[in-house]
Amino acid sequence: MGIIKTKDLVFEYIRRDEDGNVEGITTAVDQVNLEVAQGEFIAILGHNGSGKSTLAKHINAILNPTEGTVWVDGMDTSKEENVWDIRQKAGMVFQNPDNQIIGQVVEEDVGFGPENMGIPTEEIWERVEESLRAVGMYAFRKHSPNKLSGGQKQRVSIAGVLAMHPQCIVLDEPTAMLDPRGRREVIRAVRGLNQVEGITVLLITHYMEEIIHADRVYVMDGGRIAMEGTPRDIFSQVERLKELRLDVPQVTLLAYELQQKGVRLPDGILTVKELADALQGYL
Repeated sequence: MGIIKTKDLVFEYIRRDEDGNVEGITTAVDQVNLEVAQGEFIAILGHNGSGKSTLAKHINAILNPTEGTVWVDGMDTSKEENVWDIRQKAGMVFQNPDNQIIGQVVEEDVGFGPENMGIPTEEIWERVEESLRAVGMYAFRKHSPNKLSGGQKQRVSIAGVLAMHPQCIVLDEPTAMLDPRGRREVIRAVRGLNQVEGITVLLITHYMEEIIHADRVYVMDGGRIAMEGTPRDIFSQVERLKELRLDVPQVTLLAYELQQKGVRLPDGILTVKELADALQGYL
């Protein structure tokens, strides 16, 4: 079994009136099956309301399945006695870093999680240093988080999760509130954690450019997995992505439009360099 596995996962939101009577039921996640191996970088895409964030919250045991099962490192997330251990295995980073940062000084905020875990003080400071260095924020360790940019705050949030030594980090649209520079900073830090530290990453996003280096991509629609494959597999299907109300990276779209004009190019071009190399024969 992988570090994360879901089997026939279903989650329903129940709407009730003022008297507590059921008004309606929305199936946010519908029969989702996936398995993630330790060390993988997995991206989950989908338009707003596709169910991707609801799925993410199951991995950290914030939500429990209506039906089906979720395992994190072999532990069933629906069992109360597993929750503490699961949240140490799978850390969660949300959209808004201000919702996760609670310390007045960066290094104190990063040390908050390990302190709650009962880690000895000397080891806490070692973890704080290694985590801040891993996300490129060690030079800001004495700063107030309020003085940081959005991208810097989000990297501090990631460091706070990293200091708890999780095996997996789930990032639920971590760049949604950031400008392009901040998005690049955060994704660079996340890729480094995956490639250098070997940490399993689940990135929930709707920014296509963020997932071109993922090992595998799941595309969600209506609570179900609509597409699965490598980034190149996914971006080779431009028309299907449009049907799912998703964009593609600009360079991929340009290559696709050139193909439509008769230029012979490979499917699923992901980078400017790939496009430039493919076009050399036409120059």
